[in-house]
Order: sequence, then structure tokens, then C-alpha cells
Amino acid sequence: MWQLDWDDAFNNFINIENPNALIDEWKDRSLSFIKNSSLIGQVNLDISYGDHSREKYDMFLPKGSSKGTIIFLHGGFWFRTGKEHWSFTAQGLLSQGWTVVLPSYPQAPEFKISEITTSISVLINHIVEKFPGPLRVIGHSAGGHLASRMICKSILPKSISTRIEKVISVSGLYDLRPLLMTKLNEVLSLDHEEAIGESSCFYDPINTKIICWVGANERPEFLRQNRILAEAWSKKSNSIESFYDPEKDHFSVIDQLEQQNSPLTESIIN
Repeated sequence: MWQLDWDDAFNNFINIENPNALIDEWKDRSLSFIKNSSLIGQVNLDISYGDHSREKYDMFLPKGSSKGTIIFLHGGFWFRTGKEHWSFTAQGLLSQGWTVVLPSYPQAPEFKISEITTSISVLINHIVEKFPGPLRVIGHSAGGHLASRMICKSILPKSISTRIEKVISVSGLYDLRPLLMTKLNEVLSLDHEEAIGESSCFYDPINTKIICWVGANERPEFLRQNRILAEAWSKKSNSIESFYDPEKDHFSVIDQLEQQNSPLTESIIN
């Protein structure tokens, strides 16, 4: 009987000749953006939101008054990359007059995914307490998982969760059970109970607008993941949409945050 190769299904680097070079490129783009960010705003680096050494965020503030705060949760299967790789994603949003918060977070194997979810909830509480006004969250890949978890019922106190106006989860992971059958789990150490407990598709959402966004040219498993959350939550809420971004793959779909008028940038700010 034919069985799906789950390692292949989650391998977004399969058509990338040199993955390490791509990761280095993200970091170089981010360093360049930070050096030049004074042209469109101000940056404050390494602000703590918790006790762990990785519980820090960078904050990008626009010139003049801010329209609100957008938190970007990066991906990397909960164990790769950090905020220093993703600063470039703040450019389009900052240019549009929004404050951008870009955190790192504790990673596997030191932390379980459920503990990373808790760390992000601490971040959200911290941001809500410190910064008034509109709050929106965007996450990519594993960060999309974390963004979706923040609007599952009972994750955040109602006084905190009601501040979140909108979530865009880009190429997110919402059913973690297939990861049990991958080599990735040698790092993640998921068991069946946690895989279900950290799968957003099995929860009821709060009444916050969410867009499940995915590149139309992504691996079939990521298209499936996008579909299952949209289908599961649309039965429980009228605040969910899904979008398949034409000709975008797992990486080009998030690159467009550099552009102030890209479809993704416009969707999070409008």
C-alpha cells in the first residue's frame, strides 16, 4: 500500500539548491533594513518580554504617530531562525505607518511546542499592557501556527484577546499529527496528546477576523493545512477567510511584506 512520505511533504527547501545560503540572505536583508530603517522610522532592539534569553523582541516605530501595532511571528518549524532573520518583513508595514513588533521565542528541543505557545501568550499580554490602540498579528509557517493558537478560546484572557483585531496566518500548520511521522519530530518531541492539543483545527476560535493565507505554489501539505483550518473554523465563526496567493511559494509569499502595497501588506493593514 502506498504511504505518504511526510518528510517530503513538509520539505519546503526541496527545490532550493542551497538552503543555508537562503537563510543567510534573509539575515543580510534584515541587517541592511535595520541599518537604513531610520529613513522611515526608528528601531529598538532586544526588548525583553520574559525571563528566557530568547524572549526578546525588536520594535520598529514609524515616523510620526502610529496607526497601531502589528506582531510578526516568524517560522522555522519551532527550532530554526530568529528575529534577526526576519527584520526585513517589517518594511512594508512600517512604511504604512504601523509599529511592528518582531519577537524571537524559545525553541525546540529545549521547549515543547505547547511551551512555545505559552511564551507567545506572554508576549501578547506584554504588548497589550504596554501599547494601546489597534493590535494585529501575522505569522508565517510555525509562526502561523502560533498566531492561530492565540485566537483559540481559553488561550488568552478575554480582556487581552479582544484587543486582537485581525490575524493573518501565512502558510500555517494547524494539524500537527502528521509531524509525528517525520524526522522533524526528533527535535520537536511531539507525542500524540500534544500533537492534538496544539492543533488549532480542533479548537473553537474567538470571534476575531482571521485570514488563512497560503502560496498557491506551495507543497500540497501546506495547501491542505490551510484548507482544514478554514473549513473547521468556518463552521464555528463567520470571521474566517482563506486565500491562495497566485504563483507564490512558501518563501516568496512572505517576501512581499517588504513592499508597502503588496496584497499581503494591504490585507493586514486594511
